Amino acid sequence: MQPLTEQTPKPLLPVAGKPILQHTIDDLRDDIDELYILVGWKAKRLKEGVETYDIPTTFIRQDEPMGTADAVRRVEQYIDGPFLCINGDVILSKESIYSFMDSFKRSSRSMMGLTRVEDPRGFGIIEVDDGSVKDIIEKPRCPTSDLINAGIYGFHESIFQAIKETELSNRGEYEITDSLKILMEKEGLGYNIIKSGDWIELSRPWDLLKANSKVFELMDMDEIRDGEIEDNVHLEGLVSIEEYAIIREGTYIKGPVCIGKGADIGPNAYIRGCTSIGARCRVGAATEIKNSIVMEDSNIPHHNYVGDSVIGRNCNFGSGTKVANLRLDGKNITVTHRGKKVDTGMRKLGVIMGDDVKTGINSMINIGTIIGQGTFIGPGAKATGEIGKNSRIQ
Repeated sequence: MQPLTEQTPKPLLPVAGKPILQHTIDDLRDDIDELYILVGWKAKRLKEGVETYDIPTTFIRQDEPMGTADAVRRVEQYIDGPFLCINGDVILSKESIYSFMDSFKRSSRSMMGLTRVEDPRGFGIIEVDDGSVKDIIEKPRCPTSDLINAGIYGFHESIFQAIKETELSNRGEYEITDSLKILMEKEGLGYNIIKSGDWIELSRPWDLLKANSKVFELMDMDEIRDGEIEDNVHLEGLVSIEEYAIIREGTYIKGPVCIGKGADIGPNAYIRGCTSIGARCRVGAATEIKNSIVMEDSNIPHHNYVGDSVIGRNCNFGSGTKVANLRLDGKNITVTHRGKKVDTGMRKLGVIMGDDVKTGINSMINIGTIIGQGTFIGPGAKATGEIGKNSRIQ
């Protein structure tokens, strides 16, 4: 997810106005007895970044990233009985989580959630037979199944003994899939298939935009109108405005749109559907934003266009900065990400911008550009391709 995760844990990246992890907590908040959240890098930020309401919550630290099985092992001292385990960086529909839980409650063995994908080559595939998982194969060249691990598990306490018997993998980690294979041999492993549309993949930075649109479509979002709305503001569709935000005169917002706490929008700004504006952001006059995520404390002040983009924290756009988001031939947009060419599968994609990026007046950002944190794009300069952090583009 670089450059977005340069300073931010992946579970805190925002989708439809909330951190990824917050969606899971909110979906389950009425039925959680106890909540255990594993933290490591940037632990303090993660603790401060999620709301756990009045749920008894324990944060458990994993100082070294020794794998998912090692993570699960760390809750053994707290667990007495069956428990639900969900990866912190996946988004599942509320209905799919409850369907999984219902299946697990009726089962006497541990279970994993599976989903189907069109191209499973980049995943670990799951082979099943007669209601049981039969094999887990990591990233095969010729997949024999389109089922993959969806990142949700129902465990009985036997998982802890399986983890104790799990050996270090070639990556130097204790893999939960290896522990699951031990369970398969000892007592069998059940599964529940989650509909593809109810599981959202978040592997690459541009996946946030796909997730953002999907979550706006799926979630039962409360329409909050706690901010100040001046006269002659047009709000259409589902528009949520948090406290201390101000929507200034002449602004047109066409939902679904989330406006974060303390944001300042307008006058005469145009915010289009599937856009999430973070806390304390500034969107100024004659600026248009569509289908984008703008993280907190970023400023897109006046005469700017941002489409189909992810803007990191504390970024600042000079007047007249424009983001291109569509190829002239209408074909899919290919990006260079971590040095490799990748077909995003998207016809529209603007910029993926890390934190603390600044652009000068009348600068231009080409389609599918990825900009590392702390970069300066000079006045009238053109940014394109993959740009490393702390770069200077003149």
